Amino acid sequence: MSMLTPPGMGGKYRITGDTYPRMRRPRRRSKLVLATVASVAALGVAGWGTLQLIDVFTGGDKTASAADRKADCPSAEPSAHAVALPKPAKIKVNVYNATPRGGLAKSAADELKKRGFAIGKVGNATAAYDKKVAGTGILLGAPTAVNGTFPVLGTQLPGATTKTDARKTADVDLIIGTKFKAFSTPRAASTALTALLEPSPAPSSC
Repeated sequence: MSMLTPPGMGGKYRITGDTYPRMRRPRRRSKLVLATVASVAALGVAGWGTLQLIDVFTGGDKTASAADRKADCPSAEPSAHAVALPKPAKIKVNVYNATPRGGLAKSAADELKKRGFAIGKVGNATAAYDKKVAGTGILLGAPTAVNGTFPVLGTQLPGATTKTDARKTADVDLIIGTKFKAFSTPRAASTALTALLEPSPAPSSC
């Protein structure tokens, strides 16, 4: 027995001078690696299964779903069936004065002519309206003028009321009321007219 061998230890623990006993801990690293790999694999399988379920419940065709959404989404462009509004040059306006102020019909007609409207009859209002229009004015015309001529002419006189009669012609009457002071400024009227004739597409909500 070597002098380096502790008392009571012999056999395989005997130190002979050229070898030494090696005390190793149990190898747990391989088990840890295997556990990690197994966990990653399990998560991968779970994620794949989730994607499969999503495909099942959503139809599984992203291209078709996008096409369906586009088909269901209303177009941002103005409808082709929208009423085409006439330009001022195509609107014939008869101007009538229902106020006590003299010469108002002629001055109003001259201003509308400068702004591109066609002028018809000019004079005092009939007894049915003379001194009976409390507001700024009345736009009077056929039922077809409601969605065509009235909006265009109304850009010049905001606040004017509209009324229809049984006429068959396309001309309209502008009956000036007692609260009338002036038309909209040319700039404001032009801006409103441009927005009316060339509306911007509404933003898509899809």
